[in-house]
Amino acid sequence: MIPKHDEIELPALELLQDGTPRRTKELEKPLASRFKLTEQDLGRMYDSGNGPIFFDRIAWALSYLSMAGLVDKPKRGVYRINDSGLKILKRPDQLRDFVQAALAERDRLKKKIKKESSSAEAEEGTASDLTPQERLYESYAKIRQSVYEDILDTILSKSPLEFEHLVVELLEKMGYGGQVEEAGKVTTYTNDGGIDGVIKEDVLGLGRIHIQAKRYRRDKTVGRQEIQKFVGALAVAQSNKGVFITTSTYSRGAEDYANSLHGNTMLVLIDGPELAKLIYDFGLGMQVEQTIKIKKLDSDYWDSKQDD
Repeated sequence: MIPKHDEIELPALELLQDGTPRRTKELEKPLASRFKLTEQDLGRMYDSGNGPIFFDRIAWALSYLSMAGLVDKPKRGVYRINDSGLKILKRPDQLRDFVQAALAERDRLKKKIKKESSSAEAEEGTASDLTPQERLYESYAKIRQSVYEDILDTILSKSPLEFEHLVVELLEKMGYGGQVEEAGKVTTYTNDGGIDGVIKEDVLGLGRIHIQAKRYRRDKTVGRQEIQKFVGALAVAQSNKGVFITTSTYSRGAEDYANSLHGNTMLVLIDGPELAKLIYDFGLGMQVEQTIKIKKLDSDYWDSKQDD
């Protein structure tokens, strides 16, 4: 029987305890041997055709270990145990509770992402209370959140300069700059004056959106002072339109300050969860893995048929 993802987490962590970074595929055979799986088990596919079941569950197990802070991702698709992971291996019976608690805390801190969940997920009840369609929507929301996490992990593995290029590309992808050729530009490090990028809104460049991009750790909070400095940089640039984008979160003081500017300066704050959502929604660096079509009867067509 193919194990569930939560049954794979501990054996996967144990395989990583020597500190060697490994790709998901490298863990497949050792884990298959651990669970005494046959070649037939390894080749078993989802009914939807969405890949091998066991490999997919390994990927989910590693993803949850990463989100719980027990393994690091030095590069995309590569996992390496960290000090927290080694520490939890000394009390393996607490692993599942630790992972669940860590994920619950991440969910609490990412209230904006949580709003993406279906209303059925927000209601109390077990999975058996949901209709098949509600379960589908619930799974879709969870998959999206997992991809959001992967997006942010990947961004944090890149350089700060690449992040600046990324946010300029994103704003262009969202339609800012319109038909202006090469509307977006990343400013040079030596003379950016607190501005990391600029989007020209018209051909002559009379309208401009200035960008501040901060690639911070997830647990860092951008405070009011940093937002005030950016607003000061906008004033020097004689601009009243700014976008501050970070991979982390904003303090209440920072948000209150941005909201207090009213019409004098138009300032938009985009935090990590919102950034991941925008990258996903606008398809920047994303590809469609699978499309599922759900059909229902056409009432007009069938109602036009004569009843027996």
